Formats: sequence, structure tokens, C-alpha cells
Amino acid sequence: MNSWLEKYKDRVTTPEGAASVIQSGWNLVLGHAAAAPQFIPEAMMAQKERLKDVNIYHMVTLHPAVYMQPEGYGHFRHVTNFAAGNTRDGINDDRGDFFPYYYHEIPNFFDTKYPVDVALITVSYPNEEGYCSLGISVDYTKPATDRARIVIAEMNDKMPFLGYGDCLIHISKIDHIVPTSKPMFELPLPKIGPVEEKIGEYCASLIEDGSTLQLGIGAIPDAVLHFLGDKKDLGIHTEMFSDGVVDLVKKGVINNSKKKLHPGKLVSGFLMGSQKLYDFVDNNPDVLMYPVNYVNDPRTICQMDKFVSINSALEIDLQGQSTAESIGLKVFSGTGGQVDFIRGAAWSKGGKAILAFPSTAKNGEVSRIKAYLTEGAGITTPRDDVDYIVTEYGIAHLKGATLKERARMLINIAHPKFRDELIKEFERRFHRTKF
Repeated sequence: MNSWLEKYKDRVTTPEGAASVIQSGWNLVLGHAAAAPQFIPEAMMAQKERLKDVNIYHMVTLHPAVYMQPEGYGHFRHVTNFAAGNTRDGINDDRGDFFPYYYHEIPNFFDTKYPVDVALITVSYPNEEGYCSLGISVDYTKPATDRARIVIAEMNDKMPFLGYGDCLIHISKIDHIVPTSKPMFELPLPKIGPVEEKIGEYCASLIEDGSTLQLGIGAIPDAVLHFLGDKKDLGIHTEMFSDGVVDLVKKGVINNSKKKLHPGKLVSGFLMGSQKLYDFVDNNPDVLMYPVNYVNDPRTICQMDKFVSINSALEIDLQGQSTAESIGLKVFSGTGGQVDFIRGAAWSKGGKAILAFPSTAKNGEVSRIKAYLTEGAGITTPRDDVDYIVTEYGIAHLKGATLKERARMLINIAHPKFRDELIKEFERRFHRTKF
């Protein structure tokens, strides 16, 4: 008999039983992204009448976030530094609170501002030594479990077992276990159109052989990967990766051989993609999963030469300051790991930080390159940190450029139908200088 089996039997409960542990006024942390618990949040919502002012921290989750529904008001309150599609309306409708915070510092948030009463997570079944894997979500999830008074886990036999890095929790540290067997949340593959293809091609032109990459998620990062097929000896050190990385690993383009830190290994904080990705990482010794206070720390990132970060933005003004988190005062997402990796890349020998995005939004109705950010917008990346800007119209290298040079370069990669009004602003602002 496995030594952990008795501990397992003593801790097994139902989703309803696990939810009954939670009390009014407590601070909860939910597992991240595709590893968000799938059953207990619904059980919590069913018990809402006995609960008041329960705070729930998480970033992205792929479950429906039922506690964000209007009927959850007063019972549950979402507290976050990153909004997503299933929580954005609730945050802007005062069913949640948004706080600015760098991703790599979230464990410090748990220590100083948000003492964790309950970590509500998803784990694998234990190995022979009784260790469960946090699988595809380690990021802030591992620090939360380390700090929580109570750990409640959905133990899912579909969770990939990732056992390398810092991603395990012993079954003795889990107070309540809900056995489950349900496929992990999958993320549909993004649609890559001509705009994303052109942006991907420009970004790929900036990536040298032997570079280590941080990529986000979506059509543009996938398009970048599509154009890296002729590169050599690329590495991955990123807060997350998806299916596109798997293809380049199998082709030998990504082999991590030139990395000074964790050579030969893919390093990430969380994973989100299709079952193909989850099958690839399961029991894969070449994939290291670490908490965000290690992966995203600029002091970690800068130890690798030729580090290239690729992120996005909602808007950028003619000075080069950008926002990725709000449209005016309306919260859209959050800082995430953008600034963590931009600063790490800046400190890396030969590093580059890229912000890549389409030149327009709302089906071409508005320019993302603007004279001024929308009033009230939170500045994600200050103008001093901005390096390369890429749209489908080209590349602007802003680092070290004057305000006039920045404005000219940005106007030249804006959509042509908005350039005349941006040129008028340029000539008004620099009244002795013609564009």
C-alpha cells in the first residue's frame, strides 16, 4: 500500500463538503488559467446565502467565474491585478476590486496585503512518494499554497504531472481533497490573419539565433513562432507558453542549448493550450515549472543573453508610453508580466523588448497609435522602458530616441488613414519642426 493512501482517504470530500469549509470574510486564492478548479466554485455559489464578503483572488481563469454573476454581489468579491473576459464586466461594475501590481511580486502581496485563508487549487494524483503536481499552473498558485492556512484541492487524474522545478505539493499539506476526472480546460487556437502574419514576420526579423524568448498568448505570438522555422538554438524562459512552442521543439529550432540559466530546459510559470500541449509536458523532464517570483523576476531573466520579450499593448502615445491594461478608466486586463520581462530583457546582454500589436482596433475604426492615451488610462510600460514597437506597417526602435524621433517613427508605422491627424499633432507639438 502506498504510504500516502491513508492520508488521501482521510481528506476526501465532495465539492459541497469542500465549499462548506469556507467562511464569511475569508481570503481565497484560486488556481490560475487552465488549472482553475472546476467544481468547487459552483458549490460555493450554491451556498452563497450563508456567506458574506468572501474575497477571491485569481488572474485569468477559463471557468465561468459564476461568483462574478450579479447574484453573487455581497457574498463574493473578486480581488485581482488582472481582468479577463469572464471577470472584466464585474470589475467595472463594482463586483470586484482591481489593484496595480507587478506579476513577479504577487507572493509579496500575499505576505503584506492579502493573507491567504484558503488556496483552492487543482493538482494531479500523487506519485509513489505522495507528491502531487500543481501541473500547468505553478505561477502564483505555489506561493499561495505555501502561505495558506487551508489548502483545498480538486485532484484531477487528467492533470499532467510536471515534477521538475518547484511545482510539487505533498499530500500531507492538502487539507481537503475532491477527486475529479475531467479534461483540463483547453484554449482554442487563435486565428492568424494577414495583419498578424506581417507583425509576426517583423518580430521574427529581430530575433537572432541563440536568443531566449518570452512569448505571450494569442494570434501574434503564434504568428511569430510561425516565422522562426529557420532560426537556430532558440530557448524558452517565459511566464507561459502554448502549442506553438511544441512544434518548434519537435523541429529542433527550440533546443535551449545557448541558455546560461537552465540550459536544455523549457522554463515556464503556467501553461495554457490544447491537449496536445498537455500531453507534451506530462512527465517531461525538459520542462521546468517555477513560481512567478522566480520566473518573472527581472534579476532572473537578465542572466540569459539575447533575451527577447514579446508583449502587446492596447494603445501607445507619441512619446512611447503604452497601456496594456485599461481603455481610459475602464479596466481591460492588467500589467501581467509585461514590465517584468521588458526590464529583464533590457538588463540582458544583447536583449530586446518588443511590443507588437495591430495598428488599429474596433475593426479599423480607431488607431492604437495616438497623440495621447485615452484619458485615465493606466500606463503599463513607461516611455523610458519602451524598446521596439511593431505593427503590420513596420518596426520603430524607440529606445534612446528623442521625443521628435519617437513621434516620427510611430507615425510611420501607424495605419495610413490616421497618419495625417497624427502629423498635425506632431507639427502642433513641435511647432518649429515639419514632419
